[in-house]
Formats: sequence, C-alpha cells, structure tokens
Amino acid sequence: MHIPDGYLSPVTCAVGYAVVAPMVAASSRRVRKRVKNRQVPTLAMLSAMCFLVMMFNIPIPDGTTAHAIGGALVAVLLGPWAGMIAVSVALAFQALLFGDGGVLVYGVNVFNMAIVLPFVGYAVYRLIAGRAPLTSRRRMVAAAVGGYVGLNAAALACGIELGIQPELFHNSAGAPLYSPYHLSQAIPAMLLAHLTVAGVVEAALTGGVVAYLQRANLPLLRINHPDVPVDASSAKPVDGPAKPVDGPAKPADGSVAKPSRLRPIQLAIAAVVVMALLTPIGLLAPGGAFGENSPDSLDLKKTHLSAVPTGLQKYNGFWHHAMFSGYDFGSDAHPAFGYLLSALVGIAVIAVVVFGATYLAGRLSRSRRRGTPEPAESRLARVPSS
Repeated sequence: MHIPDGYLSPVTCAVGYAVVAPMVAASSRRVRKRVKNRQVPTLAMLSAMCFLVMMFNIPIPDGTTAHAIGGALVAVLLGPWAGMIAVSVALAFQALLFGDGGVLVYGVNVFNMAIVLPFVGYAVYRLIAGRAPLTSRRRMVAAAVGGYVGLNAAALACGIELGIQPELFHNSAGAPLYSPYHLSQAIPAMLLAHLTVAGVVEAALTGGVVAYLQRANLPLLRINHPDVPVDASSAKPVDGPAKPVDGPAKPADGSVAKPSRLRPIQLAIAAVVVMALLTPIGLLAPGGAFGENSPDSLDLKKTHLSAVPTGLQKYNGFWHHAMFSGYDFGSDAHPAFGYLLSALVGIAVIAVVVFGATYLAGRLSRSRRRGTPEPAESRLARVPSS
C-alpha cells in the first residue's frame, strides 16, 4: 500500500497534500487535548510499533506481498487522531530514510493508511462495541473487525487512486502517463491481498492486543475509554453510579486479581523490542507488492504497453537520499543485519520525534494559556464581599 513516486500524477499528489495538511494540523490540536504528558511516550512507542508492523511482509499466493499497519490498534487505544499522528510519522521516515513509499505521493499514502484506516476502523469498533464494559469480549471482537474493515477500506482507496490514473492522465495516443493499471486491475489486486491475508493479520493484531490488555493492563485501555465501566457489575450498580476502576475485573470466585505491574509505556516498549528482534522474518517474503515494483520491472505485455509510461519513468526516482534504501545498506551483503539495523534506526528516530514534538507542543500550549490575561469576571469572582 506504500505507493511509490511516479505511479500517481503530480496533480493527484497535490490533492493528497491539500486534503491531508489541514487534518494533520487538526490532529495535533486534538492529540494535545486528549493525550496527557504521561501518555506521550506511549504514543511514541505505538508509532514505532506501526513502523515495525509495516516491515513484516506477508506472502500472497499470486507472488506479491502485503502487510498490516497497526493504525486501528492505536485508534482504539488513544483515539483516531492519535492513530493518524502515529502512522503519519512512521510513513514519513519510511519514505525519507528507507525509500518505502514516495515523497511526492506522501500525502496520498497518509490519506490511505493514516486517515482512512484509523478513522474507519475506529468507527466500526465504536459501532460494534456500543456500551459494552471494558472487559467484555464484545470489545475484543469489535477491535478485530474494526482493524479488518479499516485496512481493507484503505486498500480500496489505494486501488481507486491507482486505477483512475490511466483514465485521467494519458497522452494523445491514449497511453497512460503514470500507473498503467485500470480500475478493473488495481481494485481486485489490492483487495485480494488484503481481504484474504493482510486484513486477517490486522484483525488478529488489533483484537489480540485488546484481549491481552483486558487481562493484563486495563489502565492502557482506560486512556481512550474514561467513562466505560470495567465489567457488567460496575455498569449497573445498586447504590447509584459507580466510579470506574482502573484495574482487572474481579473473578467470579470472589478473589481479587493481582493487578499488572507494567505501566502502559513499559508494555509498549516491551512489545516494540520483541517485534524489533523478529523483523528479519520480513525477509522471508521478498516479492514486490502490487504497484511497488520499479518501472523497469513492469510486465509491458500484461499492461499492453510498448514502453514504460513517461511520467512514471520521470518521477519514480524523485527521492535519492534514502540512507537505508530497501531497509538495507544497498549492497545486500548482509540482508538480515541490514533489516534489523533499519528497524532499530527507525524505532529510535520515530520515538524521539513523536515524543519531542508532542511534548514541546504541550509545553507551548500551556505557556500560551498561562500568558492569557484572566477575564475580569474571574478576577471579580475571587474578590471577597465586604
């Protein structure tokens, strides 16, 4: 789903940036209000987790690969606006440092994977979960279905963007200038891989993590569900409304379950470390995903072309400064080591940037509030009456 430069026209890329820019600005404001300072490291680690999830390529029967993203999981834990921030940052460094996805087409990639996926996935999650308690199995199922639907919605958007290129942008002879795949080719190719394999992985990731947190770390689930009761007993109390409890549900035998000692940030770091150590598994699926091949590898007979589209050839190599192009050093002498090092570099850079930017934005917002003059009504209200 990482569209490279050259497959979309400059006009399409410009529209992508125009749509994404105001939403990124809105997301930064909303995340500052929703995510507290103590939760910023968790957001940074979840962004690094999205980067790692996208490094796990899964073989598809027709010879290509696909991958999960993790955006629905971040949306469930911290809200869809935080999911947008987490995935957007991961996509930016994938494009700049590793050449995975284009720079010109970055806005469109953000729209697909950082907007469509978390927002659609979260909407489905909320619809299915309803008013179910935090420890209800219904919430785990809702998270899994939300991840599955969200990822396939993003794949559909990507297929449409690729498929409209030959219809909108072609030369006088009718030959496509950018992506040569029509809607009848692009949409089935994208949905086949994600409906059958990648969507299932996204569902398992999202639902599995939520199920684990229901037993081991309710405070992390509580961040985005402050008003949801823990279990059915606290949802309908006898003596008035009960306050939600940040802890595991009480077992049926009356004993008190031992609360988890892991804080949300500790759990996020542990998950990222485990995934980083497992990243070389992505090397088991070396096939190129649909639409991500270099122009020279296009099957011209299959696309009924006599030459590579001129616009695709012109813009495909727009960004030449990727330090670890293809998640390696370029020589492929030690692919497993290069892949692991790329994962570690990505984790470090993404975590530092997300943590630093969110923390500084919060400090700036607080300093502005402190510098705002107090309204006269508030000052008069504090004056004692004589």
